[in-house]
Formats: sequence, C-alpha cells, structure tokens
Amino acid sequence: MEFYIGKAELLRGLYRAQSIVEKRNAMPILANVLLEATNERLKILATDLEVGIYDTYEAKIIIPGKITIGAKQLYEIVRELPEALIHIKARENHWITLTSQKAVFNIVGLSAEDYPAIIDFNQKKFVPIPATTIKDMIEKTIFSTSNDETRYHLNGVYFSKIKESGKSNVRMIATDGHRLSLIDKPLEIDETLKVDKGVILPKKGLHELKKLLEEDQGDFEIAIEENHAIFKKEPLVLFMRLIDGEYPDCKQVIPKNNKKRIVVKREEFLHSLKRISLLSNEKSKGVKFSIQPGMMKISSNHPELGEANEELMVDYQGEEIEIGFNAKYFMDILNVMDSEEVSLELDGKLSPGVIKSNKDQSYTCVVMPMRI
Repeated sequence: MEFYIGKAELLRGLYRAQSIVEKRNAMPILANVLLEATNERLKILATDLEVGIYDTYEAKIIIPGKITIGAKQLYEIVRELPEALIHIKARENHWITLTSQKAVFNIVGLSAEDYPAIIDFNQKKFVPIPATTIKDMIEKTIFSTSNDETRYHLNGVYFSKIKESGKSNVRMIATDGHRLSLIDKPLEIDETLKVDKGVILPKKGLHELKKLLEEDQGDFEIAIEENHAIFKKEPLVLFMRLIDGEYPDCKQVIPKNNKKRIVVKREEFLHSLKRISLLSNEKSKGVKFSIQPGMMKISSNHPELGEANEELMVDYQGEEIEIGFNAKYFMDILNVMDSEEVSLELDGKLSPGVIKSNKDQSYTCVVMPMRI
C-alpha cells in the first residue's frame, strides 16, 4: 500500500475517529483505524463494535492495500505536520512510513485482516431525514439517558414513529428514572423505515451523530435493519448497534393533572439555579423552590459551605408550595430550550414537576422531586 493525501483530508478523517475507537484495550485492534487505499480514494474506518464511522477521501493511490494504525497516535502526528502533502507507504510486518516534507515517521500497525468486518450498508433501504430536526431532537433528550449499566436499556434514546390525530410524528424519549425528556416532531417517514415499534439508539452513537450534524445542516439518510441504525451522507456513514431491551411506556408517567402552573423567564431561572446550586450538595444538587403568588424563592443549604437564596418574579396565582429538586436536572433542560418563558407545572410537593417551553409545546420534560 502506498498513497499521497492532503493533510486536511487525512486529519478530518482521523479526528472523526478519535471518540469512537476503543480506549480500554479490551481488543488492541479496536484502538486502531483501518486505512484502505483503493480507486483514488482513501477509506478510513473506525469502530468499537457498538458505533462505527466510515468515510472516504480523495488521494493519489500508488499501490492499493490496507492496514490498521493506532488512531490516537496517527492523529497526533498528522495534527503537528506542516500544511503539505503526506506520503504513506506500507512496510513489512505491518509497519508504515509516513513522510511530510523533511519529517519521517516509522509507525507500527496491525494486520487489516484482523479488523472486525462491518455491515454491508450499500444494500440497505435508506430514507431521507432533515439534519436540523434530528439534531434538535437529540439535543433535547440525550442528557436524560441513564449511565447505570445495570439498566442498559435506559442507556440510549427511544426512537419511534407515531400517529396522533391523523398526523405522522417521530418521537424521541429518554429517561434515567429520575427525569424524562420527550419530543415529537411532525415528519412523514417512508414505510420502509421500520420503527413503528420503536428502537433504542445508543447514547454514544447519538453523540457522534450530533457532532456530524453540527458540521453539515443538509439532509441525512437513515436505515434501520435488524440490529443496526445507519446514518449516511455520501460518502460518510455512521452506524450504531441498537440497544436490545424493552423500553418503558414513559408516556404514561407524564402527569396530566398538574393544576399549579408557574411561568418564569427562562434565562433568569437558569442563571439563578447556577448561582444558588453552588452552595448545594455537590452530588445531589438539591435546591428548594418556595412558590407563592407572583414570586418563587430558590434556596440551597450546605452544612460545610453555607446557604444561599434568590427571589424571582413569576406568573402564578395559587396556594403556597415548597418542593425540592435537583438543580442540574433543571439546568440541563433550560439550557436546550430557546423560549423566553417556560412553565413549571406542579401538583403536590411529592409529585413530579412538568417543564414545558412556552414556544414549543411538542417538548415535555418531567423531573422527580427530592426531599430537602
């Protein structure tokens, strides 16, 4: 194998691989990227067996071939090279020589034959989906996923097609058992996309997809086949293994009869929580909301740090309420909303709080209260 490639192209491909490759050395070859030179293109593939990315870049191919090289090491070398053409040539025993101007690196690799085989995504049935829609849905749900590996089915976002009032929507739901985020978007999706029963998309895969969507706001294509979801924007392909498990019927846990509605300025609410939570328990981030007509006081107390409180003007007419919440859960929600005002719907001091944007009624969040 031998080829020439521009620094920018190679660096882009290696950068995209950095957060995908396996870093725990369970299988050493998963810390590598697969480089395959063929048909005047360099293919770059990275996978940890759960999430993978595949892309091709223009290159001058002298001798076709393939090899795997440590992703982090190669990326750091290429990043420090001058803006010049890079020459890579395979040697014996899976070594490569990388040359850029007067800099020469001899780097050890591993056989491409030992690299995991990937799914054949060329035969899949893809349907278009707007990048901005999916990016917005990911941003508004992914923070509610669980990190508890004993509840692995909650380590991802539930994605499904639904029909309500004769309209077709796509839905994403995420929960960790303490909070829930649900968003619906009106979107007609071809029947070939089999998500009527819903699938669970892994958190890591969605983080990678979100980064790609931030690079390019055009339409992507999606295919879901067997146990994989595949997102494609030629020539780039991101694929992820679906999480196996039964997702809970979260729609049923959203309170429908919370009659106490508090409307507050979103930015004022967010910044107050950031300030007051500085003197809360570092782990639980517990703060107390004391609500009365026209005013909400947010307070925190830490025996070793001190106490803090702040009053906010709110639109509320009803009886006084005192209730505790995890401030971080609220901050995560408020950070992804873009409306001027948000509403907090409550029932009693032990019932979940429902947070909605006054601008987008398709987005609903639920947070369980805590004792303060």
